[in-house]
Amino acid sequence: MSAAHADALINSLAPLLHDWLPRQRWFAGKGRRVTGFVPVTVTELQPMGPDGPGLLHLLVRVEQQAVGPAVPSPLAGDCYQLLLGVRESLPPHLAAALVGHATRGPLAGRAVYEGLHDPRLADLLLERLRTPGALGPLRFDRAGTVPGGLPSRLLGVEQSNSSLVYGDAYILKILRRVFPGPHPDLELPLALAAEGCERVPAPVAWFEASDPSGEPLTLGVLQPYLRGSQDGWQLALAALAEGREFTSEARALGQATAEVHIALAAALPTVTLGRSQTGQLAEAMTERLDAAAQAVPALVPYVPGLRNAFDELAGLDEAGRGRPAQRVHGDLHLGQALRTPDGRWSVIDFEGEPARPLAERRRPQPPVRDVAGMLRSFDYAARSHEPWRADWAARCRSAYCDGYAIAAGTDPRAEPELLRAYETDKAVYEVLYEARHRPDWLPVPMAAIERLAGDA
Repeated sequence: MSAAHADALINSLAPLLHDWLPRQRWFAGKGRRVTGFVPVTVTELQPMGPDGPGLLHLLVRVEQQAVGPAVPSPLAGDCYQLLLGVRESLPPHLAAALVGHATRGPLAGRAVYEGLHDPRLADLLLERLRTPGALGPLRFDRAGTVPGGLPSRLLGVEQSNSSLVYGDAYILKILRRVFPGPHPDLELPLALAAEGCERVPAPVAWFEASDPSGEPLTLGVLQPYLRGSQDGWQLALAALAEGREFTSEARALGQATAEVHIALAAALPTVTLGRSQTGQLAEAMTERLDAAAQAVPALVPYVPGLRNAFDELAGLDEAGRGRPAQRVHGDLHLGQALRTPDGRWSVIDFEGEPARPLAERRRPQPPVRDVAGMLRSFDYAARSHEPWRADWAARCRSAYCDGYAIAAGTDPRAEPELLRAYETDKAVYEVLYEARHRPDWLPVPMAAIERLAGDA
């Protein structure tokens, strides 16, 4: 597609996207006015014909107004992936997917809609994944055979991406906010599959593009769909509601986590963090604490005690022995673990925390970071129940660490200063998130803040 035609299509879509894009759950730039769109790639996956819809694949850089004259906007220039259907008119079953009706340019007079809602366009996307090769700037690859003709359905539970399930056999994760560089959600499952780790569904197919510098842009990953599975969060809440213990499940989940860590360490390079690197970790945690305390005044009384946790982390390597670091999940919690009907745990969603830069998410870290994330998740589950079951959470946390220690040969509780620092950093992040997005949930991380600030 010529640059002129791509610009014309973006010009035709711009008035619709100005209104529609900020309303999407996966749009990260909420609260800042959209000022323009710059096309990165524009591809017609299927031209609109007399008997069928068209499908446009867009990578667009969204320009937004800065926060203030002296404060640059970190969200200005974010790149998003859009899959837009085009029809002369929408049938009733697609009315809710409408983006708008174009009034100018090459799409004038046509209905533009979210293409993933359309089974005909979802089928087309699966067919592209079944046939490796290039289509304009897009590249489709696969690691196995993918059957065709599978019915599709769009999941509606995600915050930062979109997923299509095909025939209850495969799930296609569409990454919405796109970053240059190898993406952990493809990179790590591929590495784990090569290592023979069965705790993570192996990628079957995927598609990518390239940014102007030649860096890969991962756009979508197709993996087996674990039919009949439930995530750990649902299972934990059900156990609480029924007054059941969750320790056996937590112990098995700890073992699964350790197995993933062992496989990641075998599949990808590891490093040793010396005193200076550990100090840098502690300094970054302290900076995040100070920024969060400025935004959430309720944190201020606890800052001295919380800083103490990071000071202890900085002083761990006084003898210079260092500690191992490796690739980790990066955002592990009960919702990222699936338990199949036969009782086996799998780990999913290796994207890491979407708000953090991709380079930071790909950086080797102590495995205890994932452990701390899961321990905080048990606390969240217990706090969501009335009355609060602090004893239930404590038993789950202990069982999880027991299971991890059995599989890994090292107990994450053996270095309490390290574990406390990572739990504290996670709780500070939770406070900031809840204050901004779910104020009613703020007491949950604040209870952990009070405990962690008082730990010796």
